[in-house]
Amino acid sequence: MEEGASVAIWDINEEAGQKAVLELQSIGGKCLFYKVNTTDFQSVTIAAEKVKNDFGKIDIIINNAGITRDASLKKMTGQQWQQVIDVNLTGVFNCTKSVIPFLLENGSGRIINAASVVAHNGNYGQTNYVASKAGVIGMTKVWARELGRNGITSNAIAPGFINTEMVKTVPENILDDLKAKTPLSRLGEPEDIANAYAFLASEEASFITGTVLNVDGGLIM
Repeated sequence: MEEGASVAIWDINEEAGQKAVLELQSIGGKCLFYKVNTTDFQSVTIAAEKVKNDFGKIDIIINNAGITRDASLKKMTGQQWQQVIDVNLTGVFNCTKSVIPFLLENGSGRIINAASVVAHNGNYGQTNYVASKAGVIGMTKVWARELGRNGITSNAIAPGFINTEMVKTVPENILDDLKAKTPLSRLGEPEDIANAYAFLASEEASFITGTVLNVDGGLIM
């Protein structure tokens, strides 16, 4: 919103979503929350129509919903696999599919997807998560090819280990090891990811598409 954008937040967690709205509204600008289950295509389609009606247009979609259900291949259940695929991969398809008519109507737009550095090299105990994020990278590149002629760019960011609620579940000794392996010797902050989103959404990035931008402190090189 500091860049002048109006923001629509989709989340299944209404309490967290409304809290984020209040924080963003304090900066200034229009921000609305919509309770949406991104794994449900009908729910997402209805939400997209509401956003179009409430804001007048849709210019940018940022797909950053994600979950983990970690387990080794030997121990991973079918349910753990499917839950992660449904949110991290099918949810990205659903959300993007629902807003494409509005981006095509504009003759321009930005699709920005959250992948992960583990999609490049894998990660122990994350068959489901890595598969979903590798799939996101693949979809990103397909959409760049399909939609470029319509003035729509499609890019992904691949965060490293970022100081969020998801990472707070990782044991301290493992985090220390990750920091030691990272050239910048620290975890990333949410602002580091937000800055990458803002750049890829800007006019300065108008000739960038089909790209995966690593935001990982140099962890993967």
